[in-house]
Amino acid sequence: MKIGSDVIKVYKDVHIWIGIVCGLMLFVAFYAGAVTMFEKPLERWATPPSALAEAPPLEDAEKLLEATVAAYPQAARHYSILVTTTPDQPARVIWAERGKRPRELIEYGASVTSDGSLQVEKLRKAPVAQLVDRMHQFVGLPLPDDVARVIMGAVALAYAVALLSGLIVLLPTLVRDVFALRVGKNIKRMWLDAHNALGIVSLPFHLVIALTSVVFAFHTPFYATQAKALYGGQIDWGEHEPPPTGDKPLPATELLARARAQLPGFEVFRFAFQQNRDGQLEASLVGLDVRRGARGRTWMQTHLDPYTGVVDTHDLPGHMDGWGETVNAFFALHFGSYGGNPVRWLYVLMGLAGALLFYTGNLLWVESRRRKARGRDAVEQTRSARALADLTVGVALGCVAGISATIAAAKWLPARVDDLAAWHEGIYYAVFFASVAWSFLRGAPRAACELLWACAALTLLIPASSLAGAWGLGGAWNHAGAGIAVDITALAAVPVLALIARRTRRRMRHGHADSVWAQPAATAAGA
Repeated sequence: MKIGSDVIKVYKDVHIWIGIVCGLMLFVAFYAGAVTMFEKPLERWATPPSALAEAPPLEDAEKLLEATVAAYPQAARHYSILVTTTPDQPARVIWAERGKRPRELIEYGASVTSDGSLQVEKLRKAPVAQLVDRMHQFVGLPLPDDVARVIMGAVALAYAVALLSGLIVLLPTLVRDVFALRVGKNIKRMWLDAHNALGIVSLPFHLVIALTSVVFAFHTPFYATQAKALYGGQIDWGEHEPPPTGDKPLPATELLARARAQLPGFEVFRFAFQQNRDGQLEASLVGLDVRRGARGRTWMQTHLDPYTGVVDTHDLPGHMDGWGETVNAFFALHFGSYGGNPVRWLYVLMGLAGALLFYTGNLLWVESRRRKARGRDAVEQTRSARALADLTVGVALGCVAGISATIAAAKWLPARVDDLAAWHEGIYYAVFFASVAWSFLRGAPRAACELLWACAALTLLIPASSLAGAWGLGGAWNHAGAGIAVDITALAAVPVLALIARRTRRRMRHGHADSVWAQPAATAAGA
């Protein structure tokens, strides 16, 4: 395919500079996004054991609810009845109250002791999975959500432009270069081949992620503009079920039976209730149909009439209109919430490959601007090349180390602190910024090796903390069998990080002496 060299140069410059500006933020988003594919196992692994008695049968949920509302009248405004309890949601009846922070909800669970008395506990669902998800959603920026969301949307839009411009640059040599991986002394060529192969093979995935991220970031302005332009200020969402009317809601067992009859193959997790302005109960059904792509990562939700048990299916995949199915597809494609665990693991690999794509892009920029030694003359690399190398190492490995550190701390914090969310966020950013500072202090070559070993050690602490909990050491704890996938995955990552650290050390000592990745002593010896 013939494309003018001037056109190629323009698109190449666009691709390079968007990559430089946005690449490190996208690394954080993709690495954290890969971790969030384990959101539910991670929540169960990180949530401390509850002191509540074993949840009563679902048939006794109404009795428990009556006792709870009698002791805590505020619970009647917003509560849930769980069909199946889990380590992170151990109570049959749960209600929420507003916390001190904006949009903060504090959950309480109720159960019955062996002597029949009411038992209430403030639930301490681990916030570490939500923190990692926030890193993914807001590209790791420690800014207010509204500000970070706009930046994330701009980054996602630029990311889509970078993908298309990179494809145009590669088109003239696509057949020759796409699957070539020329390993040898030409380090730049090797990284370019790896970068191109990763980009082309995963291009559909990256386009989906980029476009859906733009929609997620700007959906509120989209809807507001649509409302003003087409609906006179208020969007008409179509006809729905009439508001519920009745005297007494059906028991949870009856609601479950009627929901199963209307939705074969749908697994019901819980029923959520809240009072409307007229004092009537409104209810929603939360569960999952594994045959359909879900709008949430691990759940679907729709309304039901708590007085008749009639399910309003218009919000469920497979029952939506064409527009609804299209919008739902955006969510399912972004979250990988279709196809079960095989697709989930595929998204993990694609997320890690995406992080590597942005990392190799920065390496290419640095190698392209490397000043090569001529004969025995010493060479000093440009300040911009060294700065980007330091920043790439610090941000990328700081993200990996910070996530591992805050996950490992989940087994130890509940016994020592009250504000778990603040501590998890503090640990992540402390490790992250310390890694960036260390990279600039030590230089990219030495910092890369040292931080990789730190990543391996911090990742090893994840299964080590579970082992300490199983032995009852230091206030740690462990759920038997719950979230074991987290320990296994972390344990498998340790030798991979150690291998990368060893190869990084070898490159530092025996690579090009005039490279920005070479050990300073090696540079001097080569000169």
